[in-house]
Amino acid sequence: MKIIFFDTETTGLDFKESRIIELAMLIVEDGKIEEYDEFINVGFDLPSKITEVTGITDEMLITEGISEATVAEDLKNYLTPDTLMIAHNCQFDLTFVYGLLKRHYPHDAEDIVSNLNWIDTVTVLKDRKEFPHKLIDAVKYYGIEEVNFHRAIDDTKALYDVTIALKNERDDLAEYINVFGYNPKWGVRGPKFPFIEYKRQYFNKRIVEPDDILPKK
Repeated sequence: MKIIFFDTETTGLDFKESRIIELAMLIVEDGKIEEYDEFINVGFDLPSKITEVTGITDEMLITEGISEATVAEDLKNYLTPDTLMIAHNCQFDLTFVYGLLKRHYPHDAEDIVSNLNWIDTVTVLKDRKEFPHKLIDAVKYYGIEEVNFHRAIDDTKALYDVTIALKNERDDLAEYINVFGYNPKWGVRGPKFPFIEYKRQYFNKRIVEPDDILPKK
């Protein structure tokens, strides 16, 4: 089975109006790990806040970035059916990946994302640890070496380690495939994908019992 750990840095929060400026993936298959990390030249100036948070500059995108069309083609080649996609706050990254594919492969985008499997490590973490649940919090909870957060490739490497820690803590990640938890106060942000089961998820102060994990509630 192919597993892809991935993360995006974007120009904003709305996938319809904003764009991915960095896409990083760790592709795990047949015992090998391939690293993919690309800046995307979006063709317009970045909001100053995004540069402040990520450290990514307009100059970096111009000199090191590749076209969105090239990244879309790469994604289409990597995202083969039944690949397991893992992200922290996966709903966010899924919407941006879908939006990118939709712009370049309007007739194929739905099939590409629906033929994959998805795990959201935030959903898993909420069944294991008390608030907060950001990636940096997961890294601290499990004693993982901190990285340069808010850069996609570093976040992806941290995500890989966090996922291993979650699996070692309790081997039930398969239960969370295609199940995303959401805060009832805020609802689901972005589109609801028909291949994802969205469930209300409340905060826990400790690891929940095996019979009470979110997919079984």
